[in-house]
Amino acid sequence: MRKSVFIACILALSYSYSSFSQNLADDSLRKKLNSSLTNIYKEVMLRPGRVTVDSIAVNERKKSIEFHTNLSLSYLPMRESTVLHIYDSVRYYLPPAQKKYRIGVFSDGEEISHLIPNFFRSKQKDKNRMIAHPVKKSLVTNISSPAGNLDKGLQNNHIALWQSHGWYYEQKLGRWEWQRARIFQTVEDLYTQSYVLPFLVPMLENAGANVLLPRERDYNKTELIIDNDDSMGRVEETNGKEAWQDTGSAGFANPKEIYLDGENPFRMGTARQAKTITRGEESLAEWRPDIPEKGEYGVYISYQTVKNSSDDALYSVYHEGGRTDFRVNQQMGGGTWIFLGYFNFDKGNGHKITLSNKSSHAGRIVTADAIKIGGGMGNIARMPHPEGFEGENTKSSDTQTAKKTVIPKIGYSPEISGYPRYAEGARYWMQWAGVPDSVYNRTESKNDYTDDYAGRGVWVNWLAGGSPVLPKEKGLNIPLDLAFAFHTDAGTFWGDTIVGTLGIYMTHFNDEQFRNGKSRWASRDLSELVMDEVVNDIRREFEPDWTRRHLWNRSYAEARTPNVPTMLLELLSHQNFADMRYGLDPTFRFTVSRSIYKGMLKFLAAEYNRPYVVQPLPVKNFSSRFSGEQEVELRWQPTIDMAEPSANPTKYIVYTRINGGGFDNGVTVNDNRYVTSIQKDSIYSFKVVAMNGGGISFPSEILSVCRKTNQKGEALIVNGFTRISAPFSFTTSGDSIAGFAGHMDNGVPYIAEHHFIGHMHEFRRVIPWMDDDASGFGDSDANYETTAIAGNTFDYPFVHGQAFAGAEYSFVSSSAGAIENNDVSLQSYKMVDWILGKQREWSVARGAKPPRFKTFPKSYQEAIAGYCNNGGSIIVSGAFVGTDLWDNPYATAEDRKWAQDILKYKWRNNYGAVTGQIKAVASPFTSVQGNYTYYHTLNSESYAVEYPDAIEPADDNAFTVFRYTENNLSAGVIYKGEKYSTAVLGFPIEAVKKTEDRDKLVKGLLEALTH
Repeated sequence: MRKSVFIACILALSYSYSSFSQNLADDSLRKKLNSSLTNIYKEVMLRPGRVTVDSIAVNERKKSIEFHTNLSLSYLPMRESTVLHIYDSVRYYLPPAQKKYRIGVFSDGEEISHLIPNFFRSKQKDKNRMIAHPVKKSLVTNISSPAGNLDKGLQNNHIALWQSHGWYYEQKLGRWEWQRARIFQTVEDLYTQSYVLPFLVPMLENAGANVLLPRERDYNKTELIIDNDDSMGRVEETNGKEAWQDTGSAGFANPKEIYLDGENPFRMGTARQAKTITRGEESLAEWRPDIPEKGEYGVYISYQTVKNSSDDALYSVYHEGGRTDFRVNQQMGGGTWIFLGYFNFDKGNGHKITLSNKSSHAGRIVTADAIKIGGGMGNIARMPHPEGFEGENTKSSDTQTAKKTVIPKIGYSPEISGYPRYAEGARYWMQWAGVPDSVYNRTESKNDYTDDYAGRGVWVNWLAGGSPVLPKEKGLNIPLDLAFAFHTDAGTFWGDTIVGTLGIYMTHFNDEQFRNGKSRWASRDLSELVMDEVVNDIRREFEPDWTRRHLWNRSYAEARTPNVPTMLLELLSHQNFADMRYGLDPTFRFTVSRSIYKGMLKFLAAEYNRPYVVQPLPVKNFSSRFSGEQEVELRWQPTIDMAEPSANPTKYIVYTRINGGGFDNGVTVNDNRYVTSIQKDSIYSFKVVAMNGGGISFPSEILSVCRKTNQKGEALIVNGFTRISAPFSFTTSGDSIAGFAGHMDNGVPYIAEHHFIGHMHEFRRVIPWMDDDASGFGDSDANYETTAIAGNTFDYPFVHGQAFAGAEYSFVSSSAGAIENNDVSLQSYKMVDWILGKQREWSVARGAKPPRFKTFPKSYQEAIAGYCNNGGSIIVSGAFVGTDLWDNPYATAEDRKWAQDILKYKWRNNYGAVTGQIKAVASPFTSVQGNYTYYHTLNSESYAVEYPDAIEPADDNAFTVFRYTENNLSAGVIYKGEKYSTAVLGFPIEAVKKTEDRDKLVKGLLEALTH
């Protein structure tokens, strides 16, 4: 009986599969489906690829068919329309008898509709991947900020992210080295920081998020530790109603110059505590640093999380711009460095940081430990493990297996890196920040390379331990919402072919769940949203042919280990010249960082089921004018983000700086106009940010004004220097050589750059990578490693204004855009100073988009011509005042005619000098005297003018007044006619080295033009 039943079942199955094989599983159908799905892949991805149907399963009884494809289909950015298209395509090729069957299409083990991110679903959202951890009080809140509650941004969200690798100790070689090659004037270990620190982290914080990093975020090489146990300053306590006392548990101390394996400074000292009060006399802890040099410093605090910790500890930072208050939730984050922000401090001990025990709840505990100011130099010493180290490094994607142990044959001593802490890998920062060695020492000190990448994900879990993310684990109780690893990839293509962007996440681990039971598929949602924003924005703004690579579901340690939604981004190939022509451009890095921020914002909006608003772009057309004897009016215009309808500003914040101090906390303005009072003889500087419910924008350029008591006149300073750019790059027709020729024009950093390591020296494309010490095409010098390269500060009206004020001229300032927009009339001023810096018409990479940054576009030419013909006097200075109108493929004959007819100069060459020296020469203008030097090599003080312009007079009434010392080429021209006067310099005034020299130079020009 059993045998007959078995045979009957076999016959039934045979009939079913026989019927199916006749109708569905034949090669013809597979080929049609493969072809159709491959076409969909190419349409969506805009790149080659192949989708194949690996298996087909039919159930005749249930009238259903399942199609399982290769992984390629899962790489698509899934949308409801895409899924519908795929199903329609599959059904179209089915035989008539099966067209009405229930169909399922699967890739990477998931039915493809499950791959649609929650953000894009109109129904049936996956609640198990909606991972929300609502908190009433976040880790740190700046209560002095006028921005207030950013409820449509990232308020109360906590994000862990990191910028790839870092300087590390390679035990096999007994040396410190980078984890990647020196190539195209940078190295990945520093390059990814050029997105994360200046752009991405501020954008997230501007949206209200708390961002935590496992690497130092302050570039300042100076570090001060102010602590009750050992201090570079003073620590004082004031006892009010409740007295300070020891916490009774280990705290921070810094008794050593260097720290050896496993030593934890957060276990070497003590900490203090006091009960909170709501009324009565407060108790204060006060840290007074002795600042060695005026400048900007990052400020970190530390404390302990104890039973009954306060959730609103009040910290105050007294800096050059005033006082900024923070509320810190000490119920999380105890026992490590917690970042408050960057502040300007003057030299000396005139600043302080305080902690009060005043709170909204009495009887709780505030704790006080060390304060850290500045980034500092590495102080973790390493050496090959005396009992043996791992003989080879394991990639993040490789399975961790036992490695061959190598016993060192040389007697080594512990060695510190000799580099700033920001350059070092996460492993060393974690030790300095009190992270348990079980987190960062994954190989028992036998392989720092593995420890560095493997420890980052474990660090995420340590931060989140004890919070709803990992309620059963020990940690810092920080409810992290997501983690993000920012990397660049390797790989090369010939010519202008882009390698492009790859996203990596990991679901196939721990039954596809995080440890709190939520779905790991949330990581795909995050990855897809970020990928979409990045690729779409790059294609729209820079390169239409930018490659969208795959969304990989792969077991990389940084994607697998964190128990929060996590993405590993490989943005581009740092080894591919076509990618890096974009990658070294600051505008590209700003745009990509904004894309990542937008992807995170939209992901968390879906996670929390809340509306979102994208923070605005920086304002434009900023201008100032005197509206009274001691009153100034500021005006600006919003910048519309055509890609984000929600990014419109609703309010603005205006920040003020007096003389050379720091900016204050700002005031809120409801309109795009602000009027304020000023005191005579002080220079006031202003910057503006736009604001909405999603956050605040990056700041505007900085404008300055000054009303002199005994003014000789009023001047308008126009900032026409808006360029930020990559170094000059080139290709050749045969494509045999290419590269970055930074010695000709190393571009213009945004504020400053810290990823530049040295100029490229290998231009031959055929030279292959052999080793990280011999990286082939793109190989670069290392003589600038860890040197800050100064860029465009957007603060030059202040620099010029100091000289004008010194010459007893009152002045206001304006962006050149406000002139173009007719918001400011040049005719209102007898004297105009037009700043051009290193402005020049410039294309990004291969020039897929129109060039930008022309010195004198048509609208400027018309405004200046009208001003001059109405009797004005104008000073123009810039490194490319001639080159941009003569030796520029975009320039016209009309441009050159305008320069000669109106400003009365002509171009001689664009290699005026290389030594940075200028001298005044005999001319009718005797007030112009002296010898001057300007910044001509890369440095940390000012952008470098590699090759200024040589320019000559173009009128009988125009005369050379400056020459370059080394060759006597004409460097500056003054024209004085019957109607108007001009002074045109082929070098930027703000690049002249000494303040007193700039004052002397400008004073001489003013006298020459007005007498």
